[in-house]
Order: sequence, then structure tokens, then C-alpha cells
Amino acid sequence: MDIFEEIKVKGFADEYIDPSLDLFAEIEKLKKEKNAVILAHYYQEGDIQDIADYIGDSLGLSQQAAKTDADIIVFAGVHFMAETAKILSPNKKVLLPDMKAGCSLADSCPPHLFRKFKENYPDHLVITYVNCTAELKALSDIVCTSSNAVQIVESLPEEQKIIFGPDRNLGAWVAKKTGRDLVLWNGACMVHEIFSREKITKLKERYPNAKILAHPECEEVILQLADYIGSTTGILKYATNSPEKEFIVATEAGILHQMQKDNPDKTFIPAPPNNTCACNDCPHMKRNTLEKLYLCLKNEMPEIEVPAHIIEKAVKPIERMLEISASLGL
Repeated sequence: MDIFEEIKVKGFADEYIDPSLDLFAEIEKLKKEKNAVILAHYYQEGDIQDIADYIGDSLGLSQQAAKTDADIIVFAGVHFMAETAKILSPNKKVLLPDMKAGCSLADSCPPHLFRKFKENYPDHLVITYVNCTAELKALSDIVCTSSNAVQIVESLPEEQKIIFGPDRNLGAWVAKKTGRDLVLWNGACMVHEIFSREKITKLKERYPNAKILAHPECEEVILQLADYIGSTTGILKYATNSPEKEFIVATEAGILHQMQKDNPDKTFIPAPPNNTCACNDCPHMKRNTLEKLYLCLKNEMPEIEVPAHIIEKAVKPIERMLEISASLGL
């Protein structure tokens, strides 16, 4: 099986790596040789966050992808994030360590079905959460992230009718915060929907002084328990700025690595999911490993490709988001 077939089947080039190889040093060397930059989401494993040039949430990563002067972008995240980078930097080579690092939320909104859904509301403006495919962005008027969704909706005239997709939980939270009547697509993130209200309540009994921090992709029954609701960056900033010392965190557990690094004197407890696992990891985010990152930079594949006609349509709503965010100082 050649490397192209292997990537097609496995999602990555499964080469032998000498176990004595210092992957951190090799990756740093390759970055300099190839003028490459590594962008990593907070949900990646700790080693990847430590080697990254920039760590952030979807808004921050989009902003970095738009302004980098690197020739190669290695996106340590999931497929839609790498697609967004390619849309914003179409002349750069964008790599994803594992091509099968997908997204349950993006999968919950097939573009052909959303197109028909959209036709039912011809006078509505379409705002889509960045956690969606390039094709869905191409059907949108504005893209948003959990960091700026409320502000983007509030920036529009009150009489403007809005479709919001694909995340119904984020959309419901935005509607509640803004007082706007949004038409919601019925999509959701498997990670953020799995938290157990009962288990979090019991955990709170063990840590009565702990503040509960939740991502707005969580269900309403979880958000009702939260002391703070916000994006991954918002959660991180809240924990850093808070005088409290204990926190129960209801989002993907990868963020705890950065939270602990920034706040070594504080305790962070992952909110328990409604299953037998002790943590809450995104199986797609965790497909990426340091070994796969090294191989993808070494071989310059898997490479993300987005058709030119999709880029032409999808870049407009993303740029509109970045313009609104910049004007609001986000």
C-alpha cells in the first residue's frame, strides 16, 4: 500500500518512527526548514498543545490562519477547522495530522438537507456556527463562534429574521441571551451532550466551593447549574481571573491541560459524563497525536483541499465574522 492509499484508508501515513527520536526537536527543525506553523485547539492532547505555535478556540484559530505568513499550516484540530484555514489562506498548504478527525456536530448538518431547510425561510439571514463543513459555510451569510455568537446576533437589526445552525444548544443559549427569536437547526455535539446533571450535582456536593464552568454547546439542564457559561477561551480566562481555587469544567477535557499550566495553584475537575468513562474526551480531536503531527509535517500530507467555488462562497461569511469581531474588539 503506497502512502496515498494508506492515508485514504487510515487517515494518516502509518510509518515506523524510531522510539529514540526526539519528536519535539524534530518537529521544531521541520517547522524552520519548511516555514511551517502549528495551530492547535485547546482540546488537543497536552504534547500537541506544548509544541504548537498558537493554541486557541475556533475564533482565535481562524484569526491566526488569516494572518499567518507561514507557507505551511499544520492544523492540530478537526477537519472543519483545517478547512476554515484553507478557505482563509487558499494559497498556503494546510495539513491535518489525521484526515479522519471529523466532528459529530458538523456531521449532524448535511449541506443538501440544510439547503432545503433554508428554502423554507427565504427572508431569513443564515448564521452558522464555525463547527460545520465548508459547504455549509458556503450556504451562510455570517459564520460565528461561541466567543462571538451573541455579539454577532446583537449587531444585526432587531427586525432581521435569523436561521441559526447547526448547534441547537448554542442557538438556544444565544436566543436566551439576546432575546431574539432564532430558527434553529436540530444539530448537536456528542461531547457536550453527554454530561450528566445528576453526577455533576453529586460532584458539587464533594466540592461545595467549586465553580461550575460550562460551554454553551451543553444542554440547558447543564447550563442551569453553571456559574459561568462561555467559549473555551472564556472558560480559561474566567478560571485564571477568578479568586476561587476549585472548578468543575463542563467541556472537552483537553482544556484542563492549559488551565492547569496557567493556574498551578488551582484544582480543575472534569465534569462527569453520563457513561462509564471518568473523563469527557472528543474521540475526533484525540485522533491527532504527536507522532501523526510529526509524520504529516515530514511528508506534507494529509493535505486539505477545498474546491475553488466553495472557497469563493465560504470565505465571505467567515470574513464578515472576522470584520464584526474586529469592530467589537473581540
